[in-house]
Amino acid sequence: MSTTPATVRMVEVSGAEALWLLEGAALGRLVYTQRDLTVVRPARHVWEFGRLVVRTPVQAAAVPLTATYHVEEIHPRSGTGWSVTATGPAEVITDRDEAAHYRRTLSGWAHGPHDSVLRIHPQSLAGFRLGDGSEHR
Repeated sequence: MSTTPATVRMVEVSGAEALWLLEGAALGRLVYTQRDLTVVRPARHVWEFGRLVVRTPVQAAAVPLTATYHVEEIHPRSGTGWSVTATGPAEVITDRDEAAHYRRTLSGWAHGPHDSVLRIHPQSLAGFRLGDGSEHR
């Protein structure tokens, strides 16, 4: 017996709503390519000054020039929720004081060489809501 509804609709949301969803979340995934493989790492983030600041267990040297960040909230029983993806140039935050600030405010999983704080300058932002068709917008 299935616990998800028979019809789940996916509807694209505006950029403003996608940004609102991204800002309201705290956990996501950094997605990038390394040696022809897609790498996905858990991350915590904050949106500040039009930039996405991400703390993730990745070596600083492995941070690519362009990265994708994905955030979602999908309810397992209903299959409803939302998904947001941001893509753009990425840079490691090298200023010690700024990096220390974000390490204090964004808890991480790893400490040491596999603990990076980076900034993504989103050039594209896409968001979708997954609904069962009963929502009235």
